[in-house]
Amino acid sequence: MAHLKDKVAIVTGASSGIGAATAKGLAEKGARVVLAGRNEERLSQIVEDIAGSGGIASYKVADATDFESTKALVPFATTTYGPVDILVNNAGLMLFSYWKDAAVGDWNKMIDTNLRGYLHAIAAVLPSMLERRSGRILNMGSIAGVHVGEAAGVYGATKFFIRGITESLRKEVGVGSGIQVSMISPGVIDTGWADKVHDESGRKIAGELNKQGIPPSSVAEAVVYALDQPPEITINDIVVHPTRQDW
Repeated sequence: MAHLKDKVAIVTGASSGIGAATAKGLAEKGARVVLAGRNEERLSQIVEDIAGSGGIASYKVADATDFESTKALVPFATTTYGPVDILVNNAGLMLFSYWKDAAVGDWNKMIDTNLRGYLHAIAAVLPSMLERRSGRILNMGSIAGVHVGEAAGVYGATKFFIRGITESLRKEVGVGSGIQVSMISPGVIDTGWADKVHDESGRKIAGELNKQGIPPSSVAEAVVYALDQPPEITINDIVVHPTRQDW
C-alpha cells in the first residue's frame, strides 16, 4: 500500500516512546511528518535520525495541555508541507495510584494531558479536514480503556474517555464527512513510563508491569497499518499487547 506517500502528518507526544517510533514509521512510508512535544532536544534528534534515513520531518515544541500551543501546529505544518492530512493523537501520561492515596495532583495531570490534550489536537486539525472532507485522526487509546488494572482507576477512565470520543467522531465526521477515525489500544509498552510514576505504591506496580512490556515499535507498526488505508476503509481499533499480558 502507498496511501501515506506525501501525506502531511502531525504526531503529538513525539519526543519519545510510541510517538517517536510512529513518526519514524510514517516517514519511512513517505509521509511528511511534524513532530510535536515539549522536549526540543529529543525532537531535534529524532528529526535528524529521520532525515538521515531519507525521510522528511520537522518539529515544533508544543504543550498538548495548552490549546493555543497545540493550535499553532496546524499553520506550522501547512506552511512547511501543506494541509494536514493526518493527526496521531498520542501525547499521554500514565500515573498509577490507589484511590486511598488521593493523588489529586497526578489525577489532574492525566486529565489535562489525556483528556484536554486530545480535545485540543482534534479541535486544531478538524476545521481544515472538514472543509476538504478528507483526513485521518488516530487516537492512542489503551487496553486500560477496556479493562481497568490495579491502581489505574483514573488513568483507565481517561482511556475510556478516548474510546468514547473516538466512536463519536467516527459516527459524526467519519460517516458524515469521510474522515477516517481510528484508535490503537496498546497494552504494556516499555516506553519508560514506569519511571514517571510519583506515587510510591503505584511505582511498584508499574515497575512489575513494565517487566513484560514490548517495544514502542510494535505499536507504531499498528499505527502505520491503520493509517495506510484507502479513503473508503477505516480501521476502528487495534489492540496490541504482550502475549503474556493477562488483562
